[in-house]
Amino acid sequence: MDNETVKQEKWYQSITVKMVLLAIMGLMLLIPLVLIMEVIRERAQNADAARLEIGALWASAQTVTGPVLNVPGTKVINEDGRYVTTTMHILPDDLTVNGVLMPEIRYRGIYETVVYDSDLKISGSFSLAGYEHLNDYTWQWDKAYVSLGVSDNKGISDKAELSTGGKVIGAMPGAGQADLFEKGISFPMPIDQAKSSEFNGQFSLSLGLKGSGSIAFSPVGRSTTVNLKSDWEAPKFTGNFLPAERNVSDSGFTASWTVTHLNRSFPQVWAGQSYIPSDDAFGVDLIMEADHYTKAERSAKYGLLFIALTFLVLLIIELRSAQRIHIFYYLLVALALILFFSLLTALSEHIGFNPAYLISAAATIGLLTTFFYSLLKKGWMVLLISGLLTLLYVFIFFLLAMKDYAFLVGNIGLFVLLAALMIFSARYRIFRE
Repeated sequence: MDNETVKQEKWYQSITVKMVLLAIMGLMLLIPLVLIMEVIRERAQNADAARLEIGALWASAQTVTGPVLNVPGTKVINEDGRYVTTTMHILPDDLTVNGVLMPEIRYRGIYETVVYDSDLKISGSFSLAGYEHLNDYTWQWDKAYVSLGVSDNKGISDKAELSTGGKVIGAMPGAGQADLFEKGISFPMPIDQAKSSEFNGQFSLSLGLKGSGSIAFSPVGRSTTVNLKSDWEAPKFTGNFLPAERNVSDSGFTASWTVTHLNRSFPQVWAGQSYIPSDDAFGVDLIMEADHYTKAERSAKYGLLFIALTFLVLLIIELRSAQRIHIFYYLLVALALILFFSLLTALSEHIGFNPAYLISAAATIGLLTTFFYSLLKKGWMVLLISGLLTLLYVFIFFLLAMKDYAFLVGNIGLFVLLAALMIFSARYRIFRE
């Protein structure tokens, strides 16, 4: 009977059984980790909704298309005099845009987004040669006008005026037609067809334009050049074309695009709704680099690593010191490690990611250090566990700060850690027959 009791006690104290139970517990703890990641995603969606709301009130992301010279036309289609109408769209021979973006951060409650004001200088020239009799239409050159497509007219902050042929033409609301874009402004520019050979198509336009998040330009010129500069240090170049030259630093960025008519998917002139130039647009997003929700979710993906390494250290301590730790205490430690990620997300919404990470890590390490000291009563054990947690939190922080090399450095770090554990366990023969 006594032998059976001894065997039963040894069975409960078996390190193998405890490892199995801890493995099962670790898998079950994936459930709260996944729930925390879902909460982080939900908070990120709320932030996105707030950004859209701010954009709707300020001005949405802008795409600038044009200027384009438009000429209404008619064509008789039968003897009864029935006719059809269309509009001929003539694109500039050359188009140059010089722009300066002035970004700022706007808040909606605890959420933030980036908006901008811009100063755009647009210049170029139109040529009429060869377009007078396109598609057998009769063109009403006296009703010609220039239109400029803008995604959100609410962002037009300055008085827009077109200078051409020694005249200054004031802008009118509306794009004049919906063939190319639904929103924008237009400038009446009647042309005397009898003097079309003398037409001076040089133009210049100054435009103050507000927007949020991004700005893009359609390559409507036979040769299109766009030069942008800003003091925003985190640009993301997007669209069909990347900058030919760019310079990004902590003080901002400059970028230059050069696109010819051979690079795009539409011709220099057409009638009707045959093409949509904005499909070939290019530009820049003013991103809030690696926002705290993205970093918090990435850090939560390392949650199981935190738990597994801490469990492993506690097991090694048990084997080296013959001091047993009840499995309930393992659960409390795991819950404290999981709570770190929720605390990190909550704090980062108010004080930013880096301070939140420092505070959350210090609070978690302090809590566990106090707990382990009360439980184990041995200073060297507490220092070992606290040191491991500190190194682990520092390592994860640097992984989150990296972008291109995070995966590589993470794998190297885990390989070195595994090698150290293998060498340590083999040298001291932690698990004996």
